[in-house]
Amino acid sequence: MHPTDLPAQDRGGSVDLLVHGGDVLTVDPSGTVVTDGAVAVRAGKIVEVGPAERLRATYEAADELDAEGCLVLPGLINTHTHLAMTLFRGIADDVTLQGFLARVIPAEAQRLSPATVTAGMLGAIAESVRAGVTTALDMYWFHEAAEAVARDAGWRLLTGPTFMDVPGPPDGRAYADRLGWAAADLAARTPAPGTRPVLFAHSAYTLGPEQLTAITALAREHGALLHIHAAENAGEVATVLEQHGMRPVELLESLGVLGPDTLLAHAVDLTDAEIAMLARTGTAVAHCPVSNLKLGCGIARVPDLLEAGVTVGLGTDGAVSSNTLDLLGAVNLAALVHKAGGDPTAVGAEQAVRMATIESARALGLADQLGSLEPGKRADLIVLDLSRPHLAPRHDPWSMLAYSAASSDVRDTVVDGRVLMRDRTLVTLDEQHALGALRDAAASTAPTSTPEVASTV
Repeated sequence: MHPTDLPAQDRGGSVDLLVHGGDVLTVDPSGTVVTDGAVAVRAGKIVEVGPAERLRATYEAADELDAEGCLVLPGLINTHTHLAMTLFRGIADDVTLQGFLARVIPAEAQRLSPATVTAGMLGAIAESVRAGVTTALDMYWFHEAAEAVARDAGWRLLTGPTFMDVPGPPDGRAYADRLGWAAADLAARTPAPGTRPVLFAHSAYTLGPEQLTAITALAREHGALLHIHAAENAGEVATVLEQHGMRPVELLESLGVLGPDTLLAHAVDLTDAEIAMLARTGTAVAHCPVSNLKLGCGIARVPDLLEAGVTVGLGTDGAVSSNTLDLLGAVNLAALVHKAGGDPTAVGAEQAVRMATIESARALGLADQLGSLEPGKRADLIVLDLSRPHLAPRHDPWSMLAYSAASSDVRDTVVDGRVLMRDRTLVTLDEQHALGALRDAAASTAPTSTPEVASTV
């Protein structure tokens, strides 16, 4: 990036942060890598990306990160998760999706509160920052408590009201009251840079057609992203087909739910016609390969979705269905699992990394602000330590990230130009307090026996 590409008022002078000395993987459309590069940050935005020698001579930095021997890349973006499910990690392993729901839904109804969600979020943010995740789309109860924790930590969170018409919801709010509550929530919002309003409709099996239509209308009225689980496995498809005479994606299309402001979670069990529907309507997909495999849901048709032109981002799902919020691990699995059909090019290394960065940003409708290291975008970036044996030698950064790197290689994490982790030490969050709060809350919410109810799917 040449300085003449920048507005005159942005060239030179003081900056808040200068990350310099490592190779910078910009994830721009050309896949530019700046060897011995630097990123200059002012007021939460990237001012310039270029050679370290020139940027160090051009800018006076209030703070610096010396990235020599490291790889600098955009922060990872988790497009589907339930963060405070950290509270229940380990209570629903080795079961189907239906068995998972039968255990988790009653546990949530009995044990979630603003206080327990706060504790779960503390642990989730600590885990995410350590893993180089700088943004997450979080569908969960008591979103106000989650937002407060993220705000205090300086972490980018997209969340909002959740709709799920089940008996005894954790927040005790009757479904009849939820539309008015959600409308007031959206009306009161002034989205921070790098975020947007969001509404969550759980699924076509926990919400009826009229409810889905009303939620969609509310989202569109406020320019909100609508996020919904769809076609996660064959059991869900069979249930929705029995309830409504259509498969989940067919039903959503018939109701006008699909569109460029809609993001489907999972979308594993799709027909060719449904893939065409997603492409035609501009609907995006959050691919969660770890959760899909662990719950035996199958392997999403990601190569077919990509070929059709569907935007595919990457997610971890919650820490119950995947047991981890490690998005770099999901990058690795996304690059590997689709090769099982015999085509080693099905999802390549670069595509998998882009799915966790710029394509995830595009899935959220925020590609103009997040997902790559380019001037004018929000300064979300991570520094990966390349000094360990499993990352040597350095031939190709995309390959290294997809097939060799681990979340433990993340050394520094920056959100909006603010350093949240420096040299593997969390700066804006007391990690020991977070772990203690999570342990205490998990102990207080632990069932004396595994709760189960009849499956809703």
